[in-house]
Amino acid sequence: MYRDLYEEWVKSAKLKPAERQELSLIKDDDKEIEYRFGKDLEFGTAGMRGIIGMGTNMMNVYTVKRASQGLAEYIKKRGPVAKLRGVAISYDTRKFSKEFASAAAVVLASNRIKVYLFEHVHPVPMLSYAVRDLNCVAGIMITASHNPKEYNGYKVYGEDGAQMSPEATAKVVDFIEQIKSPLSDEIPYSKKLALKYVKFIGKRLDKRYFNEIKKLVLSPEETEETGKDIKLVYTPVHGSGFVPVMTILKKLGIKVSVVSEQESEDPEFSTVEVPNPEYKETLSLAISQANAEGADVVFGTDPDCDRLGVAIRDGSGDFVALSGNQTGILLLDYILGRLKKKGELNKKCFVVKSFVSTSLAKLIADDYKVEIMEVPVGFKFIGEKIKKLDDTGKRRFVFGFEESCGYLRGTHARDKDAVVASMLFAEMVCYYTAHGIKVYDRLQQIYEKYGYVCDKSVSTVYSGLNAMRDMNAVVDAMKEKTITEVGGVKVIAKRDYSTLQRTEDGKITKINSSAVNALYYELEGGGFICLRPSGTEPKLKVYYSLTGKDRAEAEARFIAVKNEFEEIMKK
Repeated sequence: MYRDLYEEWVKSAKLKPAERQELSLIKDDDKEIEYRFGKDLEFGTAGMRGIIGMGTNMMNVYTVKRASQGLAEYIKKRGPVAKLRGVAISYDTRKFSKEFASAAAVVLASNRIKVYLFEHVHPVPMLSYAVRDLNCVAGIMITASHNPKEYNGYKVYGEDGAQMSPEATAKVVDFIEQIKSPLSDEIPYSKKLALKYVKFIGKRLDKRYFNEIKKLVLSPEETEETGKDIKLVYTPVHGSGFVPVMTILKKLGIKVSVVSEQESEDPEFSTVEVPNPEYKETLSLAISQANAEGADVVFGTDPDCDRLGVAIRDGSGDFVALSGNQTGILLLDYILGRLKKKGELNKKCFVVKSFVSTSLAKLIADDYKVEIMEVPVGFKFIGEKIKKLDDTGKRRFVFGFEESCGYLRGTHARDKDAVVASMLFAEMVCYYTAHGIKVYDRLQQIYEKYGYVCDKSVSTVYSGLNAMRDMNAVVDAMKEKTITEVGGVKVIAKRDYSTLQRTEDGKITKINSSAVNALYYELEGGGFICLRPSGTEPKLKVYYSLTGKDRAEAEARFIAVKNEFEEIMKK
């Protein structure tokens, strides 16, 4: 079957000579042909993401057109008003991002659906904002986030600016699957209609976005006092963050030094192994520059500028990379502390985190008497809480975060916003500098007050056509096992997010959440273990959050729990 598809593509008149040549080079590699044509590139709740290349299981202009036609059919079913409201489209600095964005725009326009297309590279949060600001019915972001350079992707957003809900995504997938082939003549492609239905988004929207996020500043006096003197180093890692991050910091008067070698829009990401600012290695050039300039804080954003990575000097003067959880609790503590000082914290305020993010967040929120809500992994679930509670006026959203370096303050966007996170972190540095405190010292104060929490995640990479199926099978097998203790730590309760059931002492209660395939073990002392397959890449992830009176105790507990849990998984 996959061989037949391969031959169909090679012979297709729609392929360009270079595309046909790419396929001809693998004519004797059956394993590669099977990978490329053994299935269709999966369109899940995070859209599509895959290796760039020719084939039904690859990211290319044809799979992008097919997905866009499926989205077009979904919009047309919603009626003429939905077509008129249209779709906002943006893209990052990856290979073929602009071409894929243009192809999506032409397909939608060929279905007589209005399109708002960013003329230049813009990040995820600005696409999310555009969907809301322009009252679009949907949005598309061409990006593979922090993945290696070989990848690209296609994210779809709903009318609320959050990534499309699982229910709506399922409908789009149904329409996509009705299109037999990415090369099908069912997919209209009229550049003439594109001239009529595609409108470029101008700079006025950018100004409105910056005006909105500037309102989120919590310490204007301290920022004005110290912003021009502090020493920060920023790297956009060749991505879409350079212009928006530098723009907002300039507007606030915060001085920042940029890593010039990583300022350019380089689809090869030639100065890093992986464009993921979570890794200290990705920030190495920025750290070298910070050492030369005497700066204490380094931060970087990924290609689509929805994740923020941070490194700070520790007590001995060496740079340490903060985990997403550590950055999250620093921002959470800062935001709640400043709001309390201003008298703006009340019972309506709430915080949201993914259920795999640090258990320390609850201790901080509880101390400030602010409710913290847990949602599945995926920022759309945080957006869902904002929509249900803040948009209706019932509650007030103050902060949301995921351990994977994603943060949001404000309701202007409904996805991770590393422009806002960069602004907040820089502002926080200004505030602590004005009060004679270093960020690292504040982090230690938090641990001293609430106790240390060791947060680690361990990933197992799967490969092959059945990678997603194999990962889910491991999780399903664990559901049948009864675990009462791991590594000397008692298991208080088990949550099965696939059935939305929580079991404690034999008693089953319902979990108020969207269903996902994940197992969560609540541990004595407030920690947890969570087992879940990634929804965007072939990785099985185990998250550990272990508490202790100090770092040594928490880390020792983590090692014991991890070792025994891995043995249980093997049985």
